[in-house]
Amino acid sequence: MSQATLPMQPAERPPRFKFSRAAYEQMARLGLFEGRRVELIEGEVIEMPPSTPEHFETCDTLDELLQAYFGKGYWVRFQGDLVLGESQPVPDIAVVQGDKRDYKGRHPDHALLVVEVAHTSLHYDRTDKLSLYAKAGIPEYWIVNLPDGQLEVYREPVPREDTPFGYGYAQVAILREGEIVRPLAKPEPGIPVGDVLGAESPSFSNNESKFKV
Repeated sequence: MSQATLPMQPAERPPRFKFSRAAYEQMARLGLFEGRRVELIEGEVIEMPPSTPEHFETCDTLDELLQAYFGKGYWVRFQGDLVLGESQPVPDIAVVQGDKRDYKGRHPDHALLVVEVAHTSLHYDRTDKLSLYAKAGIPEYWIVNLPDGQLEVYREPVPREDTPFGYGYAQVAILREGEIVRPLAKPEPGIPVGDVLGAESPSFSNNESKFKV
C-alpha cells in the first residue's frame, strides 16, 4: 500500500489572548498568578523563568550598588512593577526619580534607568524588552550580559520598524571590566563596569567614560 504524502502547511503561530492592564491587575488580585513570576507585555501575560542563584545574586548586588551610587532623590526599585501604557513589566532594577513616598498606592509610570540581568533571557531582553522600554521613552537601558561578561548600554529611544514594538535605541555601548559607565541621570563620579558585573565592593571612579555611538 502506497503512503500518501501530505502537503506541507506553513507554520502557524498559536492564538494568543490580549489583556488590558486593568484585566491583568484584576487577575492578580484574584490570585490567578499565585506562585508565578509574570509580567504584562503589550497585552500578553508572559511567565518568567525562575531566577538562577547567579542571576539573583547579581541583581541583589547591583541593587545595593545603585542605591549607594544614586542616593537621596532617587528610588532604586528591585524587581518592582513599572506601568508603561498597557504593559506592566517587572525589570530587575529600575531607577526612579523622587522618593518612594511619592508613589504611595501606585507603581511608577516612568524610570530614568532600567536594568535587566540577562543569562537565559538575553535574546528576549535584547528584543522585546528593549523595544518596550524604548517605546515607553525610557532614556537609558542596561543589559548586564552574564554569558559574555559585559555591560550593554542603550540610549536615545527612536522609532525603528525592525523591532517588535516599533521602537529601539539609536546609541549602544558595549562596556567591559576596566571601563567606566556614567548613568545619564547622574554621570559623576561614574561606576566601574567591574562593579556592575559583580565586584564585591563598589569603587566609584572619576575616570573617563568610553560611551560610543
